[in-house]
Amino acid sequence: MKILKIDHLGIAVNSIDAGKDFWSGVLGLDFEGAETVAEQKVTTAFFPVGESEVELLESTAPDGPVAKYIEKRGQGIQHVAFRVENIDEALAELKEKGVKLIDQQPRIGAGGAKIAFLHPKATNGVLVELCQRD
Repeated sequence: MKILKIDHLGIAVNSIDAGKDFWSGVLGLDFEGAETVAEQKVTTAFFPVGESEVELLESTAPDGPVAKYIEKRGQGIQHVAFRVENIDEALAELKEKGVKLIDQQPRIGAGGAKIAFLHPKATNGVLVELCQRD
């Protein structure tokens, strides 16, 4: 598996608009735009930082994963995403190593990226996302 870089940090928020006040208004990061991913019950907003991004995640439904995260832990960093060269090879290697996966196969995430999540029980409590952008 070849990890290329940290692709983004996912931050769970109650409101992307309120989040923009800090990330753009205070820190001066450019707002790249928002996108709703209906399958994941989330609206995302990206703020580029060098070669990586900050991704704000706002739930679109009370039973969505981000809403459940905020209910349990409050707003804050929800996941770290690593860009990989080949997500299929990365998942196969992780399965071979016995790593517990949330996603056995990649799915499509924001921006059309192929994504897959590793289970936090396999990563010392950190939700890890693998991401491949073509």
